Amino acid sequence: MQTFDFDFFVVGGGSGGVRAARMAGQRGARVGLAEVADMGGTCVNVGCIPKKLYSYAAHFADSFEESHGFGWEGAAPVLNWETLKANRAKEIKRLNGIYDKLLDGAGVKVIKGWARMIGAHTIEVGDQHYTAKNILIATGGTALVPAVDGHDHVVTSDSMFDLDPFPRRLLVVGGGYIACEFASIFNGLGSHVTQVHRGEKVLTGFDEDVRSFIAVEMAKTGVDFKFKTEVESITKTALGLFVKLKSDGQSLTVDTVLYATGRIANASGLGLGAVGVEVSAAGAIKINEHYQTSVPHIYAVGDVTARMQLTPVALGEAMVVVDQLFGPAAGKAARSMSYDFIPTAVFTHPNIGTVGYSESQARDKFDKVSVYRADFKSLKHTLSGSNERTLMKLLVEDATDRVVGLHMVGPDAGEVVQGFAVAMKAGATKAVFDSTIGIHPTMAEEFVTMREPVAPKIHA
Repeated sequence: MQTFDFDFFVVGGGSGGVRAARMAGQRGARVGLAEVADMGGTCVNVGCIPKKLYSYAAHFADSFEESHGFGWEGAAPVLNWETLKANRAKEIKRLNGIYDKLLDGAGVKVIKGWARMIGAHTIEVGDQHYTAKNILIATGGTALVPAVDGHDHVVTSDSMFDLDPFPRRLLVVGGGYIACEFASIFNGLGSHVTQVHRGEKVLTGFDEDVRSFIAVEMAKTGVDFKFKTEVESITKTALGLFVKLKSDGQSLTVDTVLYATGRIANASGLGLGAVGVEVSAAGAIKINEHYQTSVPHIYAVGDVTARMQLTPVALGEAMVVVDQLFGPAAGKAARSMSYDFIPTAVFTHPNIGTVGYSESQARDKFDKVSVYRADFKSLKHTLSGSNERTLMKLLVEDATDRVVGLHMVGPDAGEVVQGFAVAMKAGATKAVFDSTIGIHPTMAEEFVTMREPVAPKIHA
């Protein structure tokens, strides 16, 4: 019988990898984990956590201005960019330490360095070789920068948290959630932000009303959108980065160009091909319903599979793999993973929260769908002086009365939608929504007080 150094070896110390390693260790497995960078992966170090902290920071400028309508007087404080960066770095370092302690407490052997498969059960890290019965690839994704002329002058989202100096003029290229979030954040922090997108609207794949509404709201705050165009070239000059666009000879000069045009699976350089692990044409690892690759004892979860690039999804997938290999925790049933009604948020200003189907998706899937929609100025802004508006939308399958889509654009939309996601996962109907007493006065109560569907749109 073949013996191995480890029962389970995890490549990648991001959210999914750390969760899998820790839970497997708690089950009594001998676990190794290889990570070349700080523990926590993209989410902790250069993604969700620092981005949300900077989003909080950016909201203060509006809050100071809006406070005057409530009787507060005096000039607003001035942003100290260096203080924000230092405080963020301190918090991220604290989180890195927590991850290290959790792994150590579970008995996981952490190996620093780049891991590469050199055999079906053998991993090379530096000049050391390790063998494992089962292997998990959880190396996440990485930002993609197209080969535009002058691409060596651009930055990706990974670099936005430590820019030096603060960019007074920022060009954001892209229309996805990362592009929109950073456009909102740096606009709020004081940059003059221009956002270029080759499409006609931002946030492809989201509900059409949400896409239109958020663009209007972001433009109100000062984000300058340029749609249906792309960057032709970027040239460094004494005055900054000179950016030429492809439409009508437009150009602008900025301090920083952020490319947020997509992410790709971080699967290259791992030696996967040498051991027979198949990847897609786009470079993502192919997996089956059990998260097994084409080599059955090698698994993959999270962004490296490009299935659904969300931290909580990677965590859920990791738990399924651990339960499959080492059994569930005492007294618990084995986990399964459903991709239906996964809520998500986009931390634009204002925020977006969404769960379930968009209107177009719902109409494609179900015979008849009723749409409930509200668009209003919140109570807060009756005194704040802000012209920000809030959008709330429900989609209901007529045959079952089940709520199949829920969308919000407004303050703390993610916080509001998370609770409704539980109800929708449980199969809540519009009748259940209607019979639920709202909390007054809140924006969230609008979801349980919308009584009349909007008239269906007529398509030519």
